[in-house]
Amino acid sequence: MRARGRGRVFVVALAAVLALGSQGIFPGSGVQLASPVRAQETQGAGDEISPKRHFQVDRPAELSNAAALTVYLRILDEMVSSYRLSEIEGAGTYRTWRRYNKTPYRSATHGERFVNNYANTKAKAYGNYEGAGDMPVGSVLAKDSFAATNRGDVFFGPLFMMEKMPPGFSPESRDWRYTMVMPDGSLFGMTKGEGDRRVAFCVTCHKTAGNENDHLFFVPEEYRVRVYSVQPEEQ
Repeated sequence: MRARGRGRVFVVALAAVLALGSQGIFPGSGVQLASPVRAQETQGAGDEISPKRHFQVDRPAELSNAAALTVYLRILDEMVSSYRLSEIEGAGTYRTWRRYNKTPYRSATHGERFVNNYANTKAKAYGNYEGAGDMPVGSVLAKDSFAATNRGDVFFGPLFMMEKMPPGFSPESRDWRYTMVMPDGSLFGMTKGEGDRRVAFCVTCHKTAGNENDHLFFVPEEYRVRVYSVQPEEQ
């Protein structure tokens, strides 16, 4: 799959999203395009450069849990429609999977964006969090994202995906394939695929979670959805 240049970012006014939340209206017709990342960091999107971290959001805003959820629900349809353009399996359907966070939460390791954690049925053991153990082949985790700035703008962010591949696929990553889809549906990078070097920092970061956690980070305690019936896949 060919990436269609640098990913664009959709932006709407935060006040408008919050004001229209109770009316079920998304102000899509007035969407503009802008970049929420610092200029010096956009160079990392080039084929010849391997970024060492996620692009940072300028002047990220603080939102209450309720406000973050309102914004997310208003923009979710547009976000998924954009990710679907990548034609990456799961990019257009992940929202039908179980979500493991109550409300969006801001992630410093994802550029100060608000994120949400989804997992497919194969990855249901994720709901055991630190007790999840090794995920079976076919497990897919998806993390969508958006940014809110203190100027009152809301930006769609990238979609981050992890898929557990057959043994031997990538020993360094414990056989996880990392994929990053930009807000316009273009492919930023995929482990062992196009833009492999551009997602190498995902492998480096997740290794710090340790083999005992299968290179997984989990939803912060205060945002976790408790799924008491979850059991690991039978071997």
